[in-house]
Order: sequence, then structure tokens, then C-alpha cells
Amino acid sequence: MSDKLEDIAKALYTINRHAKTAPEPKHLYFIKKEAIHRLLSEKKAIKVGLHFSKHPKYSNQHSTLLVKVANYYFHVPPTKHDFKELEHLGSLDENYRNPQAKMSLSQAKKVIYRYIDWKPKKNINTIKKNYASTYFTPSSLGKMEWPPSKSHRS
Repeated sequence: MSDKLEDIAKALYTINRHAKTAPEPKHLYFIKKEAIHRLLSEKKAIKVGLHFSKHPKYSNQHSTLLVKVANYYFHVPPTKHDFKELEHLGSLDENYRNPQAKMSLSQAKKVIYRYIDWKPKKNINTIKKNYASTYFTPSSLGKMEWPPSKSHRS
């Protein structure tokens, strides 16, 4: 097993752990899913089976796909094909825990971004905001703009 695969697994573990408590986890779950799909297509990860989800959607029981990457296990949404091909393992084993990984979220993102070749979209139209001062100014001076739009010096 290569060090690179172990690093990717640790990065996925870190991203997954942060996504569970993040106020906006959508992007973290997206890069996790992309990386796992790529690992599966390159035969560097193994589909183990299906588990019942611990968090059913709208009170309906549903299943998640258990995937093994190096010494780590992750859950991702299954495809219809997975239901036909894989064994259902029943409920999640609460006693199993992934090994602890010491990696910062920023480092984990770098590892995964490099692996999935993901580049952030450049925000082309950045709007420059004019700030009006809340500081009291005598009416003869008017409101102060910051940054100044034109120079008042002669």
C-alpha cells in the first residue's frame, strides 16, 4: 500500500470528520464523494457492502455504501447498481472506529484537491462596495464615502 493512498485516506477521514460539524458541509461532502469515486474507478478502493443509514431521510430508512480506502472506511450514497451487486450488511457496527488521523483540514483539502484535480472557480466580477461612514458629520460636509470616489484636493 503506497504512502500516497494512506495520505488520501487520512485526508478523507479529516474532511469527513469536519463535514459532520461544518455549518456548510456541502462542498466537503462533494470532494469526499469525488475522491472516493475516483479511487473506486482506479481500483484503489473496495466496495464492501451496504449499511442502513444512521440518519434516515424524511423518516424513510435508506442505505449507504461502505467503501474501504487503505485502513479507513467511509459511507457514500449508493447507485442502483450497488443494490443489485452488493450484499446488505444490515445495521452499522457502532463499535468500529477508523484509526485517528492527525491532519489539518487545509492540508486534507490540498491532498484531495490535488488528487481529484479540482480548481476553485475564479470569481471574476468582484463588486467594490462603497462604505458610508456612520460617524457623525455636520450637514455642511455631507456624508463621507470610503474609499473616496474623487479627490477634493486642488
